[in-house]
Amino acid sequence: MKHVDRVTLLRGISRFLQLAAGVALTSFAYAVFQVPFNIAPGGVGGLGVVVSHYTGISVGLLYLLLNIPLLVLGFFNLGRWPFVLRTLLVVAVFSYLTDFFLAIIPRLVMQFPLTDDVLLSTIYGGIVGGIGAGLLYRSGATDGGTSILGRVIQLRTGMPLSQVFLWTDGLIVVTMGLVFGWEISLYALLALFLYGMASDYVLEGPRSIRTVSIITDRRDEMTRAIISELGRGVSMWPIQGGYTGETHWVVFCTVHRPQVNDIKRIVAGVDKDAFVTIAEGHQALGKGFSPLR
Repeated sequence: MKHVDRVTLLRGISRFLQLAAGVALTSFAYAVFQVPFNIAPGGVGGLGVVVSHYTGISVGLLYLLLNIPLLVLGFFNLGRWPFVLRTLLVVAVFSYLTDFFLAIIPRLVMQFPLTDDVLLSTIYGGIVGGIGAGLLYRSGATDGGTSILGRVIQLRTGMPLSQVFLWTDGLIVVTMGLVFGWEISLYALLALFLYGMASDYVLEGPRSIRTVSIITDRRDEMTRAIISELGRGVSMWPIQGGYTGETHWVVFCTVHRPQVNDIKRIVAGVDKDAFVTIAEGHQALGKGFSPLR
């Protein structure tokens, strides 16, 4: 019981740290890299920049108000009260930190931004904000806005977040183009793409492993060679060729990316007539790889 409680506590601490780091990074990227140049990768953040331009209302307060209907959507699709409470906390802290960066440190943010180059701001705003969003997703929350809608669509369809964001936020990016000019809109699209890519990377991890399927008639020799030379376990099962009707064997194993050339060399040395497919994988958990937690 004590061990279970300790694991639960460590998981809770890890989630809190991911949430704190995520909201800090997303608000910093939004306020420092995007707002000074009227660039935001769509979503409620982009809509907040547009509305603030006409009304003078702070983008932080607008971000908070515009999130209310989307939180209702998240309540019914992403975890009810635990999700809503975590996301509401993120939205509130994000709103506060955004106004903090814009108002309390005006020299850094408005008068002397980290860079005067719009392209650099677009790139770093998208990447830093995407990393923050990925950390928030891993903690079980989101940064609010259309990220809630995007997360719902991703879970229901399996689409990568980078593609979901392009669809859900495209209209707002077009609106930004009408208000601030089409060049800014193009920068926003670039930021949106990088935001989604960075979120995917943090959420799913690097493609550091490869899964290898080998169709061979020499299963025993193949299995022994892989186990002895690479130290990797294998699975095998019989299959029937659709054209010849003959029975063959599939030998399946998972290896680290640097071991791809080794597995090809081993297969060629055992059975030059084998058929091999190698696929990318994000993560492998268990013996010989990352521990399963």
